[in-house]
Amino acid sequence: MSTAAVISSADATRSIVTRFLQPADVPALLALEARQWTARQAADAATMHKRIDAYPQLCVGAFCAETGAALASLFMKPTSPEAVKRARCWEDCARLDDQPSPRHQRMHSLFGISLTSVDGAAAWSLIRFFWPHALKQGWRDIYLGSPMPGFRRACELERQLAADHYARLRRGGLPLDPQLRYYHRKGFRKIVSVRPGYFPHEQSLDHGAVLRARVPLAALWPLWRRVPLPLLQRFSNLVTALL
Repeated sequence: MSTAAVISSADATRSIVTRFLQPADVPALLALEARQWTARQAADAATMHKRIDAYPQLCVGAFCAETGAALASLFMKPTSPEAVKRARCWEDCARLDDQPSPRHQRMHSLFGISLTSVDGAAAWSLIRFFWPHALKQGWRDIYLGSPMPGFRRACELERQLAADHYARLRRGGLPLDPQLRYYHRKGFRKIVSVRPGYFPHEQSLDHGAVLRARVPLAALWPLWRRVPLPLLQRFSNLVTALL
């Protein structure tokens, strides 16, 4: 089974290695977290080790092939639409204390605990790498929580602006909020809910939007589970090159 992929980044100056994460990657991942998040928002080493230990096949990273620096990471866990609906905050969705039961193992949904990226090509490489694995394992959709960094400024201009209304504002067919627009372009186009106190984020006034992305072609899982992974990976490279 192939466990790594190498692509060229959009600026044509860097090769990116994408693979499942290992405990030895934690120092590089901590450096990535420090670039993207505040100390209050970033995961610590113990949390990262716990995520990798719990779901090693659901933790993916993209690294600079020359320097080894982490450029993007994605940590996921199994979930259900019902669990996402019940959760009032990010911690409810992200906690790993609830070990999966046999029924949990048959779930078709994932929750993206953390998607961190400082390179657009690296973020796409995570999607390209994981897609064939998702098809083989029968994962059908992925949820995540997004900040809305334009919300605070929008409220300064319109004091009575509701968070749910703001999250659904569009410009040119895309979300007005820059972070929601970023995730929209990555396939997270369904707004499941908008919640106050979701996680600490000053520019979002601590609000978060819970988003969902469908795994393309996942409905054909009975077929994909019989297709050799290398063939699915070639198919993935072909399809995502057209996106």
